[in-house]
Amino acid sequence: MKNIKIIIASFMLLGMLFLIASCAPETHSLDKVLDKSEIDFEIIQDFSADPGGNTVIMTNKTNGVKLTWDYVTGRSDKKVETVKYAFKGDYTIKIIATTAGGIVELDPVTITVTDDNLNYVDDPLWSALTGGVGHSKTWVLDLDAEGVSKYFDGPMYFYGTDNAWLEGGDEGCYGEDCWNWSPEWAGNEWIATKGDYGTMTFSLDGGPFMTTNHLMIPSYGEESGTYFLDIDTKTLTTTDATILHTNENEACVDNWRRMKIFSLTENTLQVGVLRKDSCDGPATLVFNFITKEYSDNWVPEDLPDPNPPIDLNGGTVDDLLSVTSTTSKTWSLSPDNPFNWTDLNGVFLNDWNTVDDYPGWTGYTAADQATVINNKITFADDGTVSTINSEGVENSGMYSTSTDGTNVISFTGITPTFNIGGITATTTSQNQWKIIKTGLTGTTVTDLWFGKRDEVKSEYTVFHFVLDDPNSDPDAEVKSILTGNTWKLDSNRTYDKTIGGIAIQGPTIYSDFATWSWNPLPGDQYAAGDVGVDYGDMTFNANGTMVVNQLADTGSMVQLNGNWTVSGGKLSITAEILHPWSATHEVGGNLVGDSYVADWTVIRTYKIENGALLLQVQRDPVASGEDGAWITWVFVPEP
Repeated sequence: MKNIKIIIASFMLLGMLFLIASCAPETHSLDKVLDKSEIDFEIIQDFSADPGGNTVIMTNKTNGVKLTWDYVTGRSDKKVETVKYAFKGDYTIKIIATTAGGIVELDPVTITVTDDNLNYVDDPLWSALTGGVGHSKTWVLDLDAEGVSKYFDGPMYFYGTDNAWLEGGDEGCYGEDCWNWSPEWAGNEWIATKGDYGTMTFSLDGGPFMTTNHLMIPSYGEESGTYFLDIDTKTLTTTDATILHTNENEACVDNWRRMKIFSLTENTLQVGVLRKDSCDGPATLVFNFITKEYSDNWVPEDLPDPNPPIDLNGGTVDDLLSVTSTTSKTWSLSPDNPFNWTDLNGVFLNDWNTVDDYPGWTGYTAADQATVINNKITFADDGTVSTINSEGVENSGMYSTSTDGTNVISFTGITPTFNIGGITATTTSQNQWKIIKTGLTGTTVTDLWFGKRDEVKSEYTVFHFVLDDPNSDPDAEVKSILTGNTWKLDSNRTYDKTIGGIAIQGPTIYSDFATWSWNPLPGDQYAAGDVGVDYGDMTFNANGTMVVNQLADTGSMVQLNGNWTVSGGKLSITAEILHPWSATHEVGGNLVGDSYVADWTVIRTYKIENGALLLQVQRDPVASGEDGAWITWVFVPEP
């Protein structure tokens, strides 16, 4: 007979203990199959914690042997495991020993819990999962046989291995590997086959029982088991039953019965399992569930797409498309960034601003730019529209614009179609575009993004057209600002603004215009010049010439002459811009002051607006001994 002693004695002077132990020697042969009498363990009911014996402590006392405890409501192989039973009854604990010589099945131990202790399941999370003590709640995966997800965007999301409970940590981040991708199922059907996945029920009626009916994975079939919800660690452990999941990921998860709880509400549940390294790298696969009651009573919302705000410059969509000083406008595909994708609110999904930004899979390269710009569309105010593509093929038809504020353009007799590298710009199956974005140069709309609504995904493919009207000069307003004034350095700091919380003040600015700025006054730093010094003025003439009267450190004025042009709101010059001699240049081969800037004709335009020019010049790191920062100088009209 196995040497088992049942010891009943006082426990911490407050209750009784129930001790089951087996005595065995402490050393074993590495390859010997141990007799179960040689394996030492104990199972103790802590009556001081619960008069009904609800708290049970299981301890493995045998070195070199792993014990697996199957304690009805869960399973564990910890050396010391504490279990708290909420419901009274008999619980038979099965113990399996893994030894160097093989597996040994130990005699099961039955303990009796005499009272309920519902404090162990009296928590909002337990109630949300089950409906509360004496109740049960049935859940379904949020993807039905019609391919509809009724609450989430899809049946599963992807997170990093350090993501977990979304209401804690840094928005659910508990380490370094934090990221997420929450795809819509529509357009990403590869993540899960649409269908009826069955049901999953969590009960608190007499115990923490779980049943699952796997309809999409017949090898699982119907399962019955138990579960444990750890409200402290936000984890869910199941025994003898498995959560509903997709067959596509069946082989990529080692443990389908230990999960992280990502979120849990009255009608929604998200649980995550760890994906193996061999399946596209480690990640947390998060499965999205809704209650069967929510699913059965769900009524789809008939919500129209949002209308991204666009700048009509005080006019109508028709004015935007066709009317300037003439009765038509021609728009050309942008050679720099002709296409992109946006969400339904008009937010770009890719940060593509130049041809170099386009990845290889798009098929768009610099070699395409010369032909892409030849794709043009012309709108006339009589409702006619014509196109010419890069092959020279011309078409014409009619167009109309919506009157309900949706900014939709409908075509008849023509389907605008243009080739752009690896994709084709065309209309929807209803032969429509929607204006998603506009861009202004000065007060003139010079850029339009026509959106083609995806019929599956919640997004638009957008095609970027730029104004190509020979009767319109989009830079006219900027040119008027430049030529309408004589400009001086803002030494008196008349320009004093705050943009995005960043101080922008004359006469000079050091800033990234996003997080910091330094605006030295005259006398504080060489770029700002000296106090009380008039450094001259700068004039832009309507004929494209410019004159700069520049004070040198000799005290004399030096006149610099050159030319200027504006394109896309950006100024280019051939004469050096006005600046303090203390940060200066060479004139006629003679060094005037300290050479902090190598070339004062190489400028960037930060802002040109009524009453101010903000122009940037790059500091020469060799001459200055500092970094090559772009310094901004502020110019204001001469009083």
